[in-house]
Amino acid sequence: MRILIASDAAPPQINGVVRVLDTTAEWLRRFGHEVRMVTPSDFSASLPAPGYPEVRLAMTLGRRLGRIIEDFQPDTIHIPVEGTIGLAARHYCRRRGIPFTTSFHTRFGDYFEKRIGVGSPLAYGFQRWFHNGGNGIMVQTETLEHELAERGYNNIRRWGRAVDTDLFTPCREEPGFDPDFLSLPRPIFLYLGRISPEKNLDAFLTLDLPGSKVLVGDGPSLDGLKSRYPQAHFLGRRTGRALAEHFSAADVFVFPSRFETFGLVVLESLACGTPVAALPVPGPMDIVGGTPHAVLSEDLRSAALQALDIDRAGCRRHAETYSWERCSREFESNLVPIPPSVWQKMAA
Repeated sequence: MRILIASDAAPPQINGVVRVLDTTAEWLRRFGHEVRMVTPSDFSASLPAPGYPEVRLAMTLGRRLGRIIEDFQPDTIHIPVEGTIGLAARHYCRRRGIPFTTSFHTRFGDYFEKRIGVGSPLAYGFQRWFHNGGNGIMVQTETLEHELAERGYNNIRRWGRAVDTDLFTPCREEPGFDPDFLSLPRPIFLYLGRISPEKNLDAFLTLDLPGSKVLVGDGPSLDGLKSRYPQAHFLGRRTGRALAEHFSAADVFVFPSRFETFGLVVLESLACGTPVAALPVPGPMDIVGGTPHAVLSEDLRSAALQALDIDRAGCRRHAETYSWERCSREFESNLVPIPPSVWQKMAA
């Protein structure tokens, strides 16, 4: 198939959504499909998203998006993100009666409540409008499926998640292993991810824990948290192999977020053999709830301390059950075909 994915989330952004889309596209190509990613780099102008300057919102889409779609003549279209490209692609498809699928990645209502202190029914309504306009919405977990169904979302399909177990691997004993915090007092309690308000990082940084707290990542809260928590160690952004090294070197990965749709970093930590301490919320509960590989508790300090005793080999074995091949096959099976008559009619 020719598969077109129109996404506002794309490199050089570094986040879970981008990793999922890029890896899925790679696997789809392995399956023999031709994949065309439409991203902000396809357009001549863009603006930074409010609060996230590294996230670019494409402007002046004009007729270019239509030309890209019509030149490619895809057999199926997927629109994962509710940004300017997503809205333009949705409008294009709806206006021409072209079926498409979407996927749910962010709880915008929770995000706005955290950012501006006010709940936003409009945000939830906007997302429902966006996704219900398509012919299927893909979600990561059973918990999220039930939540969205109760909020009035239609045509929900499951698209699980996975982890790159070749990149994210226990590497403490490998040559060249040299993360930035080996000299810090043990145990090392690590957070790796976006440094932003919705990640609830104060809940981690205020904990009375032995050893050292280390945070790897970048984001709008970085400077403020650095000044408020001078005893914590903020290492900035890391990519590629360095991520696996930092996960592997830590004793516990602490994940204080309450608003995840999945939490890919939880799987990445487990793949590196590092146990997890997290709140008992959707995402972590779906990945490690009821398993011996994490401690989920509203008492995050107790969870972090208990997680020190978890078997690291068992964490790795659990992560290995999350296959990218299986995940990408789920995505493939959820896609909705575009009738060939659509393109024939346009050509006439």
